[in-house]
Amino acid sequence: MTSAAALTVVPASAASLPQGHDVSSHQKNVDWRRTRADGAAFVYVKATESTTYRNPRFDQQYDGARSGGLLRGAYHFAVPNRSSGRTQAAYFVAHGGDWQADGWTLPPALDIEYNPYDARHPCYRLSKAKTVSWIRSFSDEVRRETGRRPVIYTTAQWWNTCTGGSAAFAADHALWIARHGSAHAGELPGGWSSWTFWQYDDAGSLPGDQDLFNGSWNELRDFALGY
Repeated sequence: MTSAAALTVVPASAASLPQGHDVSSHQKNVDWRRTRADGAAFVYVKATESTTYRNPRFDQQYDGARSGGLLRGAYHFAVPNRSSGRTQAAYFVAHGGDWQADGWTLPPALDIEYNPYDARHPCYRLSKAKTVSWIRSFSDEVRRETGRRPVIYTTAQWWNTCTGGSAAFAADHALWIARHGSAHAGELPGGWSSWTFWQYDDAGSLPGDQDLFNGSWNELRDFALGY
């Protein structure tokens, strides 16, 4: 039987761009020095979801990544129908989503995508306008507490369906686009003309999902610093 990693479509740009990955509790205790040796330059670690969950492996994963020589950031999985954007952002920052300009910490990230708890309501029963308002509330609170706007992780299809293709965030929010099994990142959500991170597969040579940064190593470090 062919392994999932063997089916990975490696983008043509992978050889020239910094490679990274994102992990959650599913990856358990990661061997970060091996991961660095395998080519990882950065990682995003799931910190929280809604206001009731904190990744029990977060400390090992987040601190371990730094000790292993990777730039690392934290992400929050949004469940917008459970509480406000501001409330979830405050919970996130208090439980791992903070940022500091040390050159090793990537800005906080918001993971907003299809509702995994109710397939009939992929937009969490929110209107397009309310979804945009929720994201703005989350972003404003993250910026108030950390000084950085969050990176937004999403798919083009979800964004265009659930926000109506809103262009309200493209000017000051980095895009982390998810598109698997393709040699290119493809269509981008409304407003964005380029991606900063691309999650191109859910399995590969690194633990968890496979990602690329759209720039050089020095540009990745500058992005972490907030330049």
